[in-house]
Amino acid sequence: MRLSFGSVRQWHWVSAAVTLVGMLLFAITGITLNHAAAIKTTPRITTIEAAIPAEVLLHLQRLPAGQVMLPATLHGYLAEQGVSMAPSQTGDWDGVEFYAAMPKPGADAWIAIDSQTAAFSYERTDRGWVAYFNDLHKGRDSGVVWFWFIDAFAAVCVVFCVTGLILLFRQGPHRPMTWPVIALGALVPVVIMLVFI
Repeated sequence: MRLSFGSVRQWHWVSAAVTLVGMLLFAITGITLNHAAAIKTTPRITTIEAAIPAEVLLHLQRLPAGQVMLPATLHGYLAEQGVSMAPSQTGDWDGVEFYAAMPKPGADAWIAIDSQTAAFSYERTDRGWVAYFNDLHKGRDSGVVWFWFIDAFAAVCVVFCVTGLILLFRQGPHRPMTWPVIALGALVPVVIMLVFI
C-alpha cells in the first residue's frame, strides 16, 4: 500500500510531537555525558548507624536464609530512623546479616543489618541532577518501565526519521541541496570513525 504525501506528513509531525521532549532530554544528556569529567559535582553522602530493638529484630531473625523482604515492623522502624527504601526492597539474609544494595539513577545506597550486634548501617550517596539524567540516558538502575519506555521512544524516533527521509525523497527534486547535505551528514561520522577513532 502506497502512503499518500499527507499521511507521511501526519506520521512525521505526530512522531515529532511525541518524541520532542525525549529527544531534547537525550540530546542534552548526550552532551553532559560527553563532558562528564568536566562537570564538577560534590556528592551528598548520608550515613546512619543505630541500634535495633530486640523485639523488632526478632521478626527478621525468624525468616529463612536467602533473598528476603524486610518485615513491615523492621521496615517501619528503619523509616523512622531516616532510611529511605521501598517496602518491596529485597536483600541477602544469611541468618546473621542482612545486606541490600539499592542503586537508583543519580544515587547509590546500601543497608547492612547485623543481628548479633542488633545494629544497622545505612549509606546513601546522591550525585545530583546531572547524574540523575545521565543515568536515565543510559538506562542505569531505572527499572523495567523506563527500560520499555526507551525502546518505545526509539521506535517512534525511527518512524520520525523514516518519514522524514520519505518527505526528502518527495521534495528533493525541488531542493537541489537536499542530497548533498544528506550525504555530508552521513559522511562526517563515518570519516571521524575511520580516521580519528
